[in-house]
Amino acid sequence: MREVPDLISRLPDQYFTALLGRVAAAALAGGEPLVDLGRGNPEVGPPEHVVRALTECAGRDDVHGYAPFSGLPALKEAIAIRYGEVYGVHLDPSREVAVLPGTKTGLMEFAMCAVESGGTIVLPDPGYPDYFSAVALAGAKDVPFDGFDVAADAMYLNFPSNPTAATAPDGLFAEAVQWAERSEAWVLHDFAYGDLVFDGRRPQSFLAVEGARRVGIELFSMSKTYGMAGWRLGFALGNAELVRRIELLQDHVFAGIFRPVQEAGIAALTGPQDSVAERRTTYERRRNRALASLERIEAQSEGTFFVWFRLPDEITVESLLVEHRVALAPGEGFGARGAGWARLSLAVSDEILDRGLERLRAAFA
Repeated sequence: MREVPDLISRLPDQYFTALLGRVAAAALAGGEPLVDLGRGNPEVGPPEHVVRALTECAGRDDVHGYAPFSGLPALKEAIAIRYGEVYGVHLDPSREVAVLPGTKTGLMEFAMCAVESGGTIVLPDPGYPDYFSAVALAGAKDVPFDGFDVAADAMYLNFPSNPTAATAPDGLFAEAVQWAERSEAWVLHDFAYGDLVFDGRRPQSFLAVEGARRVGIELFSMSKTYGMAGWRLGFALGNAELVRRIELLQDHVFAGIFRPVQEAGIAALTGPQDSVAERRTTYERRRNRALASLERIEAQSEGTFFVWFRLPDEITVESLLVEHRVALAPGEGFGARGAGWARLSLAVSDEILDRGLERLRAAFA
């Protein structure tokens, strides 16, 4: 076998690939049909007018060549307008918006564009596992977040949080800006679940905080707000220098995003927004049912479409999978501090959720 380049060798195991593999193996093992509450895959797709925009555009003869590498100006304008209307953040679409083939790509690009090889990046613990992949691709080192007295070159934040389903504590974004200015460091805020907040909360953009655009960017995903997960469309917003670097990197790696996907993104951002509220209401209703079922368990969910809960003694995610035929995401996969916890997904039908909750109640009884 030929020697593997160091960049590939240092990549961690892909957490979700391994998780899906374990669930698939358990499903084939026989027994009661398995209930999968482990995946964060939106079960409801985009609204009809968004799908229609895609199909109508794809039917044109003039859209099948290369799209502009940096994205359609109208798409940049659309996300800038939405940020102003929803979050009170006013962006320059020509300088402060980069169009991404999904925000997971942006997680990787930020690390490579913001940190020299050998630098240090602060990560949430527990946090989204692919942050570790970004650190590895950049040839950097990671340290777990433990307050703002750490010396580092960059920091990842994520609110509402995957996996903990927590919203940003008051003042945390302002502290992050102050830390970045003291440290001459960069901040990335992963805002993938920004519009999925519960109990009357308002979505909170990092960029709404004074000074945030001087020190960082925010990633906005079309996947969770509009159910466009498989379409791979998102944005890096904020600091003009980082946006410029990301667009430069993408000029070398990609050749634009299929124009009908971008046109559909414009339709989603500028068209009726009632589906956003409906989606949030659906997940909040399911969250309430899940918390009621786990009433004797330490559990939380202030946003996202997840519930984060502590496993009772003597019970593991593996035992739930094998003995009770219900799949969850094990907390230790999100970082050392996630050990003993599990993430439950609400992004399933009501019927599947109820069946899974019934099995969890039986297991915990």
